[in-house]
Amino acid sequence: MEMEILPEKSTTTINPKNEHLQIKLGVSGAAETGHCGIDAYDKGMELGREIARQGAMLITGATTGFPLWAAMGAKEAGGFVVGFSPASSEKEHVEQYNLPIEYHDIIVYTGFGYPGRDLIFTRSVDGMFFGCGRIGTIHEFTIAFEDNKPMGIYEGNWPTAEEIKGILTNGHRQNDKIRFNADPKNLVGEIIDLVKVDKINRASFRFQNTDNA
Repeated sequence: MEMEILPEKSTTTINPKNEHLQIKLGVSGAAETGHCGIDAYDKGMELGREIARQGAMLITGATTGFPLWAAMGAKEAGGFVVGFSPASSEKEHVEQYNLPIEYHDIIVYTGFGYPGRDLIFTRSVDGMFFGCGRIGTIHEFTIAFEDNKPMGIYEGNWPTAEEIKGILTNGHRQNDKIRFNADPKNLVGEIIDLVKVDKINRASFRFQNTDNA
């Protein structure tokens, strides 16, 4: 009878410095920005710059307005930008949806329209930021909320932050991964810290000892 050789117990420990995947941070906001205030452009640019400066990849809905301004800021700071388009091709993206291809390193053409794009976009990030926005931004917020993503609410001269606070109050659902801040540097730092905790927790689960002994 052959002797059964049992596997050795795992002694793997997780060091966050060994995390090889770049953090992916999404920016959601209005494509039409007439209601956003005169400083929204500068604030969107600075949010994108901070995401790049702090070593994260920027993800957008491949649209105009606030997310595009963030993409512009990220590229200015040497960052990498990925967009998720509602269109099924570059031709449809440009000609039917009238959306830009500039300031993005990669655009993924989902072909699912805006509702499907929103889901794929938010599912593809580690954390989300919400600037000036309307119903589309709120839609992406509720998806990210249900997925328990770390979320940064960028406060500015627009009503979005207060609208989100109202949703949270009336929703009666606790969520400890949401941060409000008017300083983009601090806000990005807070969300990156939350993302790192999530990553460490997932890695600990992945490598935890499953031996029943």
